[in-house]
This record gives sequence, C-alpha cells and structure tokens, in this order.
Amino acid sequence: MTDLTAFIAGLPKAELHVHHVGSASPRIVSELAARHRGTVPSDLDELKTFFEFRDFAHFIEVYLAVVDVIRTPADIRMLTYEVAREMATGQNLRYAELTCTPYTSVRPDRDDIGMPIEAYTEAIEDARVAAERDFGLVLRWIYDIPGESGLPAADATLSYALDHGPTALVGFGLGGPEIGVPRAQFQPHFDAARAAGLHSVPHAGETTGPETVWESIRLLGAERIGHGTSSSSDPALLQHLADEGITLEVCPSSNIATRAVATLADHPLRSFVEAGVPVTINSDDPPMFGTTLNAEYAIAADLLSLSAAGVADLSRSAVRASFAPDDVKTRILGEIDDYAG
Repeated sequence: MTDLTAFIAGLPKAELHVHHVGSASPRIVSELAARHRGTVPSDLDELKTFFEFRDFAHFIEVYLAVVDVIRTPADIRMLTYEVAREMATGQNLRYAELTCTPYTSVRPDRDDIGMPIEAYTEAIEDARVAAERDFGLVLRWIYDIPGESGLPAADATLSYALDHGPTALVGFGLGGPEIGVPRAQFQPHFDAARAAGLHSVPHAGETTGPETVWESIRLLGAERIGHGTSSSSDPALLQHLADEGITLEVCPSSNIATRAVATLADHPLRSFVEAGVPVTINSDDPPMFGTTLNAEYAIAADLLSLSAAGVADLSRSAVRASFAPDDVKTRILGEIDDYAG
C-alpha cells in the first residue's frame, strides 16, 4: 500500500464532486473566521472539533456556519484561488468541477450579509483564470440549488445561471437535505437549465432511498448522480444506471461522516462496479470530512482490490465522465497514460 499511496499521490487526476465552500481547508477557514467573527472558531485545533459531525443534519448546520464567514467578493476570490492551489499542489489535480452555491453568498434573503451576483461571478472567474495560469488547474463550475431553501433559491439559482452565468459554467445541480425536499418541485428549473445547454448533476440517494435517484433521472434528466448510495438496494436501478451510462459520483469518507453508510466495509462501491455502473471517486467536502482526494483513491483501491493500473483507470473514468473540453480531456488522459506507463 505504501507503493500504491505514492503512485496515487503522483497520479494526474480529475474531480467531479467537490464543493466550493466545502473545500476550504482549516487554513482558509481560519483566515475567514478571523476576518468575520461569528460561530466558526479561527483557532485550528478548535476547528478540528468543530468539524466533527454527528449526522447529516449537523453537517448542514456546520457547513452553513462556514458559509456565513464568506461575506465579500474578496473572500470568495481568496477562497477559490487557495482551494485551487491546494487541489493542484496537494492532490495533483489537473481538472475539477467545483459545485458552487451562489445563493448562499448572494443571500437575497438577508440584509446584513451578501453580495451582488455580478461581484460573485467576477470573483470566481478571476480566481479560475489565475489558477489555470499559476497552477495548470482547469476549473469548471456547477451551480447548485440549496434544496433546504426551496423554490426561492431555485428561482434565484436558475437566474444566476442563465442571466449571469460565468464562461466556465457547465452544470446545474441540487444539494442539501433530501428528506422533505421532493425532486419534482425543481423539474421546471432543470428543464430550463438543460435547454440552455447545462448538464444535470443533482445529488440523490444519499440520505433517502433509491426512489430519489429514480426521480432525479426521470424528472431532472440527471446525467450524473451525486452519491446515489442507496441505488445498491434496487437491482433495476443499477441495471438502468449501467445501461444508460449514468455515472455515480462516489464519496466514501463523506458517506461515513454523514452516517449515510455505517462503515467502509458496508460501502456499496463494489456492488456498483460489479453491476457495471460507471463510477468516479471524489472527496465532496474534503477538509470537513478529514480527507483528501488521494485518500479517497486509496480507500477505493482497498474496497475494489485494485492495482496501480486499476487506480489509473479510476482517474481515466473521471476525465471521461467530466464536462471538460475535448482538448483538455485528451491532454489529461495522455498525462495519465504517460504516468501509468
């Protein structure tokens, strides 16, 4: 495993399920918390305790507390650029699709904090261009509806995507709690986003059963599914995912931290692969879950009994399932081939 760990560290990689705010390391969160005093501690040791989640609901509570210390376009720009730095230098990422939730930064429901969507867009785009120049990391955006905020958030997010969408916007998603947040209410928003050329990538089946995954496919036109953990309990769904080539964005450590899966031994990753379902390996909100993309690859290698060649195939799968431009895909696949030998 020592040799495989070293192989993973050097492997060029792409990541498709990773959250913008959720990727802020303790170093970044500490700086933001020092700028904007609130419920989030700025002390690094206290932050470790702060990020110990009891369940999915508590994770959402902590996540939103971190969101509240991101209050200005300068905060957004710093966070985005520093996240990109850590992705490129620490995880050897060549490409990432960062899931952004602009509604929680623009905050039209709050008078005390928030920023214009134009300023938010300018901040992430400025950081994206700088990150590609400085680190060779290609970033693309997925705009995410925070499901817990309901239809007002969905209306706003669609407007941000269609009326103010940045050049690098490629997808439209849905996150937050699944329980009590039916997918059907968001069908018109996904229809409009897809008509405008954005890809559908909702979260589903993480804290609910396979019916939520079915709804995301049938009603939201999902091309990839975030998590999809409970799909393993429905053979017909697994067959459909395999037949249609709908990729599951698997995040093992996240599933354990939020109690979506009891233990790694219980994780359904192997059952997905054995059923022929396309999968990618991702870190979700890595610092919050005490993980890295490299660590998630090592977990996947263990769960799937993979050699270095099999791990390289995981990286290739992420590139192929991405919405990267063809020339970027070709370049990164070539880098993987050169590295893997």
